[in-house]
Amino acid sequence: MGAQKKGAARVSEDPDDLARQPLQAILLADSFATKFRPITLERPKVLLPLVNIPMINYTLAWLESAGVAEVFVFCCAHSRQVIDYLENSEWYSQPNFSVKTIESHHSISAGDALRLIYERNVIHGDFVLISGDTVSNMSLTQALQEHKDRKKKDDKAVMTMIIKQSKPSPITHQSRLGTDELFMAIDPNTKQLLYYEETADHSKGTICLDKMLLAENPSISVHNDKQDCYIDICSPEVLSLFTDNFDYQHLRRHFVKGLLLDDIMGYKIYTHEIHSSYAARIDNYRSYDIVSKDIIQRWTYPYVPDVKFCGNRATKLERQGMYRASEIVQSRSAQVGPFTVIGYSTRIGSNTKISNSVIGEGCTIGSNVLIEGSYIWDNVTIEDGCELRHAILCNGVVMKAGSVLKPGVVLSFKVVIGEHFVVPAYSKVSLLPQPTVEDSDEELEYADSSSGTVELSSIQGTVDQSNGKISESSEVHKSELGTGGVGYIWATSEGGHEEEWRHSVAPIPADKLAEITQAVNDDQELVTQDGTVLTPAGEFVSDTNSNVSLDDDNEDSKDDSVYFEKEVEATFLRAVEENVKVDLVILEVNSLRLSYNMTSADCAGAIFYSMMKLALKTPHSSASELQRNVANVITTWQKLLKSYLPDIDEEIEVILKFEEMCLESAKDFSPLFARILHVLYDKEILQEDAILRWADEKEDADESDKVFVKQSEKLIQWLREASEEED
Repeated sequence: MGAQKKGAARVSEDPDDLARQPLQAILLADSFATKFRPITLERPKVLLPLVNIPMINYTLAWLESAGVAEVFVFCCAHSRQVIDYLENSEWYSQPNFSVKTIESHHSISAGDALRLIYERNVIHGDFVLISGDTVSNMSLTQALQEHKDRKKKDDKAVMTMIIKQSKPSPITHQSRLGTDELFMAIDPNTKQLLYYEETADHSKGTICLDKMLLAENPSISVHNDKQDCYIDICSPEVLSLFTDNFDYQHLRRHFVKGLLLDDIMGYKIYTHEIHSSYAARIDNYRSYDIVSKDIIQRWTYPYVPDVKFCGNRATKLERQGMYRASEIVQSRSAQVGPFTVIGYSTRIGSNTKISNSVIGEGCTIGSNVLIEGSYIWDNVTIEDGCELRHAILCNGVVMKAGSVLKPGVVLSFKVVIGEHFVVPAYSKVSLLPQPTVEDSDEELEYADSSSGTVELSSIQGTVDQSNGKISESSEVHKSELGTGGVGYIWATSEGGHEEEWRHSVAPIPADKLAEITQAVNDDQELVTQDGTVLTPAGEFVSDTNSNVSLDDDNEDSKDDSVYFEKEVEATFLRAVEENVKVDLVILEVNSLRLSYNMTSADCAGAIFYSMMKLALKTPHSSASELQRNVANVITTWQKLLKSYLPDIDEEIEVILKFEEMCLESAKDFSPLFARILHVLYDKEILQEDAILRWADEKEDADESDKVFVKQSEKLIQWLREASEEED
């Protein structure tokens, strides 16, 4: 009880006084997890480079821009490295932004961290709780105001959780960030969170809602289409709740679920959904890959490579999302493709091809090297004739001539791959031997309270004392990595490579997609304990006289179609850049179609839109060149588009989509409408019946709606005459 009084004393009685408090934040610089091993045995996750900038800088830059005045950075694993980094960074000299560190060597969970911060008595009002692996550009103003207004009316409203739209794949049951499918029940009127469940069991498609939950809430929306951004606005009571409940360790699994199930205290959690802003946490290697791509494609603006923030070097944005820093030496015959970042003072040899990759500072890349979809950190040496696809290479790695990395490989610091050696897919390689006792994934990087402490803390000592470098006395396994190779290939986790693909930087392999598509039951249902059936989209289909109604989010359907189009365009562009086979693209689009509950016509429209945007992006200096671009794109991808045109109706949808583009987003096509319509007819994308029916449907339309019909009069006349001749 004493602890609770102590916490309560800190909360100001006057809500207006509370509003005047400078906004504080707690930043957890430790993920208390092992998903980034073996890398995080040597360097803390928050200092790993994300598009050539340590992750923690994105989080701090956002907190500063969002109006936070004081941040307490909680450091545990490799705390010395984090503190040294911050003390030598610009963050310690910002005028209106204070960064302070709190160090602990004994905390093994987020709960322990928050209990220690409570003891320090440094938080005096509402605070933002975030981990140092989060990237966002959202404004906090509205969410903060909602939190304060709720608190004035109800002092039990202690937390506001930021969420956003992100439908999981119905095939893998994962979000695009590689996290497990998340089910939430939210009161659509008050936005109160009523249920929260991550389903790690990919075979199980059911959730159970308590009958009382349905009885007590007149309206509930059940979602599996929301992403938890792991940004929380908290009242000071949150800290005292952790202190009063020592079994609260994990923020979501214990604290959130504990509050949702506790009827006695009555504390409440609310949600705030963001739509146009960006927020994502890097939880695993797949989300590392996805967030890196989002940064390069500028979804995170202003936190992008060519904008100066927190000490990054000037990097110039060139065509098609290519960024280059200064002092680069690049051979004329080297090809650097789109969506690639090249760091300061890197050298690239002749006939080398690089695409969709991030290259760090001071790297040396030889001749005839192929790099695709990879993350190469600083001072890496890649000799002639090497090949690497979808891999991560940490600082100081050496790949000797002719060596090959299969997709999903992670090479930790200073590993050497021998000549012509092929590293198998999904391998993790380190200079450190694999710990003999694995920690559970939600424990600290090097300290498990029950086991494994000896092995891991001795490794930690070896690494930390040499400031992140391996001590010379470390025994190194040379034979595993070919001639001249240095490092250990770690044995895979339980279940072997079976689960590695879920959290890898490599795309999901075609055979794996086909295999799980075969197994998935698309019509999975969610069943509550009283027999109410919920479809995954959150609609109620009740066979009882329940008093539950559905908040029918009609306004979300427009959002859905926008998100769907963006996802299809990203999938299509990736297929173009990485030369993905059409059958695999169809599989991915089908997955999105199921996920967003779209029709063939929606898919055809989105694919056509993506194809036309590609033609527009491809360099051209005249209308006839643009038309040629369109013809080339359609020729290459006609099988993809035709697979979503089973009938005349879908073909008409494509023409309507083209009209919409010419009027709104791609006006360059307006004068070419009739000529491109003819191209689509010649390539057998559109049948004559579709064009004629489209023209007939426009017969009674306003003149303004007939612009493109009139432009296409000659083609329409010619088709009518040809049709009559056939008759």
